[in-house]
Parts: sequence; structure tokens; C-alpha cells
Amino acid sequence: MTLNRRKFIAVGAATAASLSAPHVLADNHGKPRVVVIGGGSGGATAARYIAKDSKGAIDVTLVEPSRTYFTCYFSNLYIAGFTDLEDISHTYGTLAAKYGINVVHDWAVDVDRDAKTVSLAGGSVLPYDKLILSPGIDFVEGAVPGWSVAAQNKMPHAYKAGSQSELLKAQVMAMPEGGRFAMVAPPNPFRCPPGPYERISMVAHVLKQTNPTAKILLVDPKESFSKQALFEEGWERHYSGMIERVGPDFGATNVTVDPEAMTVDIDGSVEKVDVCNVIPAQKAGRIADMAGVTDGNWAPVNAADMSSKADPDVHVLGDSAQQGDMPKSGFAANSQAKVCAMAVRGALTGSKVFPAKFTNTCWSLIAADDGVKVGATYEATAEKIAKVDGFISQTGEDAATRKATYEESVGWYAGITADMFN
Repeated sequence: MTLNRRKFIAVGAATAASLSAPHVLADNHGKPRVVVIGGGSGGATAARYIAKDSKGAIDVTLVEPSRTYFTCYFSNLYIAGFTDLEDISHTYGTLAAKYGINVVHDWAVDVDRDAKTVSLAGGSVLPYDKLILSPGIDFVEGAVPGWSVAAQNKMPHAYKAGSQSELLKAQVMAMPEGGRFAMVAPPNPFRCPPGPYERISMVAHVLKQTNPTAKILLVDPKESFSKQALFEEGWERHYSGMIERVGPDFGATNVTVDPEAMTVDIDGSVEKVDVCNVIPAQKAGRIADMAGVTDGNWAPVNAADMSSKADPDVHVLGDSAQQGDMPKSGFAANSQAKVCAMAVRGALTGSKVFPAKFTNTCWSLIAADDGVKVGATYEATAEKIAKVDGFISQTGEDAATRKATYEESVGWYAGITADMFN
């Protein structure tokens, strides 16, 4: 399956949810109101599609605290020098100017589902008829003993892109000759399943050029990981002898860190490192929990329209959603957002909707022009978003195929960010 920007947007526009008769507003306040919390791949896409396709019939408010959004996808390529920080940064001006979306840069601090209101840190209260939550991830407190968000400057997670990505890159570049980089990988489920292993590849790419005697220690609590055969083949080909992976059989489920001493304790074996990238266990963004739509970790949703199983007027997208077979990825969030947007527009205006269909592809770069991918198509069932079929790059592919896969990912990036912000 090959995607460019035009094909990506066209495929996404055809997806939608199947709903019943239009929702009748509870009071006579004029236009129906949609509040979207979170301006990433899910939230920005949903806000844009609702505003664009309703042609002004729905008031759309997007609540996002950051004025500049940095995509987590391609942030590993920034660490390796394949892209600049400016290339993965985006702003919200076009959503406001072209589509009339009320973009509010503030924190959502409470949701009253009975009153159907969202409270903001600045004191404003936003009423809604439909609420869309796409707040991404938060970290599970205490998931890696010794680490907390307070320690993220010493041991960055860089799993929310931006300043953390800059910090991790700077630390890698400042490693002493022959130094040691360590990563503590997260348990399932987590944002972007191939992400930690692409990051290992990109750090190895940098070190091979600037610090070739340096070593990488990957501490991974999982028995296996996404695209494992492809990554391990690539590591042997491009970075032979540099990367050591310690799995659960060798203590990776019993790990503590000491940010002050810069050590990693693996089941009693204390390893001194120069840089440590800690990616903790994850859960839904905090506002989803505050809204009372999570099971304590993730937010269960109905596959047909991404509505919360706790409240039909609240929809949850992307990383925060517990929806079935789709991975937590930017592509998945964007695909779910289009289904949700069509469902919400249909419920509020009576416009036509279609059965929900979803797609996802995750690209990863192992070395220069050595790209691999995995993806699938999905459908909505009564129980979940269910995988229909899939594909994955093969080991042993020739250089031309791998280069084409990488170039395809660049085209996809241009397509998805245009789909979100333009």
C-alpha cells in the first residue's frame, strides 16, 4: 500500500461512522456546540473536519494549551539529524482563520458531564453538545522506580515531542567518547509501538558518525516488540556490536534508575550510563480520567463512532482510547478522528454518515534510506475496532525498496500534517 499526500487525504475523507437519527439539542441555544480537547493528530483533525464539512452549522472550539504542536512522529528523525525541529512544528492559525474554529490556548481542568461543560484553568466554562477528548498520553506514576517527571531533565522521556526531544538530542551529542546510552522501554500498551526501536536506531545512527565506540543498552520488559525482525536485521547490518538488548528473561521487568548517579539497576546489576532515556508505562491523558470515562488507564469506546462507553455525548480519540486492535499512533488517531467527525456532524445536523472504516500505517527509519513499515485496515464491530488485513516490510528487502518506503513516509508526513492544520 503506497500513500502520498493526495491519496492519504482522499482515503481519510471517505471514512465515517454509521449513526441513527439526529440528536435533538436539549435547549434552544442556536447552533450545536462541539468542544475538542487536545490539538494533536486526533483533536486537530476532528475539529477541522467538523468545521469544514458543517460549513458553519456547528460551533467548534479547540482547547489546546500549546501554541506550537510538535509531532511525536518524525521526532526520532530530528534526534538523528534527518529533519529540523521547525519541520515537525505546527501552529493553529489556519484552523481559526480559514475554518472559523475557536482555538483556545488553555488547560482543560474539569468536565461536568451532567451540565455538559468544560472548565478551563483560566476560569472560562465552555458548554458543549458533543465533547471530543484527544489528550494523548500521561505516564503511570511510579512505573519506573526512581524516575518521575521531576527527573525528566536528567533522564528525559522525549515521548512528548518538543523541548524533551531537544534535550535528548543535546545529551546524545554531548556523550563522552566511548560512552553509554541506555533506554528503559515501556510495557504494552503504549504510544507508537515501533517508536522506541526507531529511536534506538536513530541514536545509533548519530553515534556511528560522531562517537563510533559508544554503546547502547536497551532494557525492555517485553518478550517481543513491533517489527522486531526488521529492526534486529537492521541493527546487525548498520550498527553491529553497538546495541545490546536486555529482555525480561534477564531482569528487564525489575528495573530501577537513579537520575543523580546516572545508573540503571537491572534486577540487582547496576549499570553506569552517560545518557538514560526512560519511557515509562502510559495511560490516557489526565482530562479523560477527570471526565470519568476511563477504566483507570484507558478510555473504552464504541468502535462505530468513537463514543465513550460511559457517555454517548463524549468521544475519545487516539492514544487515550481503548478501542480494540488499532495501535496507538498518529495515523490511527487521524483515521479515528475522521470517523468521529462524520458521526458527530451527523448526530448534530442530520447529515449522511457511512459505516466506519479505519486504516493505519507506521513507518520507521533504521538508517539513511532504510525505511520499513507495518499497517492494516480495520472495521467497526459491536465489540471493537477489528483488524481486517495487514502488511509488513520483509527482511532481506533491497535498498531501492527500503528507500522508497522512507520516501513514502515523508509524503505521508506532509499529507497528515496538511490534513490536520491546513
